[in-house]
Amino acid sequence: MSAPASTIEDAIQAALATVDDPEIRRPITDLGMVKGFTVAEGTVRVELLLTVAGCPLRDKLNSDITAALTKIPGITSVSVDFGVMDEEQRKALQETLRGGSGTAEPVIPFAQPGSRTRVYAVASGKGGVGKSSVTVNLAAALAKRGLSVGVIDADIYGHSVPRMLGVDGRPTRVEDMIMPPQSHGVKVISIGMFTAGNAAVVWRGPMLHRALQQFLADVYWGDLDVLLLDLPPGTGDVAISLAQLLPNAEILVVTTPQTAAAEVAERAGAIALQTHQRLVGVVENMSWLELPDGSRMEVFGAGGGQAVADSLTTTVGASVPLLGQVPLDTRVREAGDAGDPIVLATPDAPAAKALDAVADKLAVRRESLVGKPLGLMVNTRR
Repeated sequence: MSAPASTIEDAIQAALATVDDPEIRRPITDLGMVKGFTVAEGTVRVELLLTVAGCPLRDKLNSDITAALTKIPGITSVSVDFGVMDEEQRKALQETLRGGSGTAEPVIPFAQPGSRTRVYAVASGKGGVGKSSVTVNLAAALAKRGLSVGVIDADIYGHSVPRMLGVDGRPTRVEDMIMPPQSHGVKVISIGMFTAGNAAVVWRGPMLHRALQQFLADVYWGDLDVLLLDLPPGTGDVAISLAQLLPNAEILVVTTPQTAAAEVAERAGAIALQTHQRLVGVVENMSWLELPDGSRMEVFGAGGGQAVADSLTTTVGASVPLLGQVPLDTRVREAGDAGDPIVLATPDAPAAKALDAVADKLAVRRESLVGKPLGLMVNTRR
């Protein structure tokens, strides 16, 4: 005896609720994307509304919906008809993504009192120390642990994060909201996604501030556990804007062992005194080159990372640990150029293990009591 139609329809509805939009990572039923469906003689026809015409992920949606519905007993085939949301439907979706507050005004979710996202700003005193390589590998390592991770390529002039993470897609817009591309489980946004080819970005301070503000407020990040920002070298406009927009961000300083690099790295870290941000620690990159006979060649000298950590500890009056030393390894560069971070491509490499160890330390959340009720009772008896 066949099941009643209502039971089959309920099963179809439940199956569709298990399908997430690949960009937004929420059920298509919650996002108003399912216009309707019909079922007849074992065939389900689904009407699905895309946020924009020509969505590059429509094949992914088609396969996910088909896989979910064909698990239902009695369903033998699935057909998905794609349409496009109208302006009113996109505005409704935008309001849903912004919490259904009735306002479409963007806010920076990571700066709100209830935010549980750990924000790490990866800084360096000078270029060429591997700051971006450290950023993308930490992001991939944290995502590998099952955390929800986002990366902002805030190095506007020297953006390189998309290539290193293998991101070749462009963001999708829903009204004035931006859906960031994803790779290796990491959501990414970069100014390079909005420029033609390899065009140079020639902007002054106010435009840099506005770009960072848009990356934080206009991009739909969802519920992130960790957000990493790859800052430009030095202590310029972006570092100052970050302190204004995300005062709760913690600064991670990257240096090489070289004395000259360590000295300028101290300046980058010392900005925390002026911005009142917390220094989470120091990562020493390119610490040594492991030779075939097992010995180490200290190409850039030794001790710079520990010197920076010790100096910053004295400067800020709080512990600033050396979180790790990452060996010099050509595979880090090769993996970055291929868009496949070494922590994923060659996890047993010494450099990958060192970066994984740093990610382990960053993944541990230290709870703060600021702004939280302590559950204390006032004794009114005297």
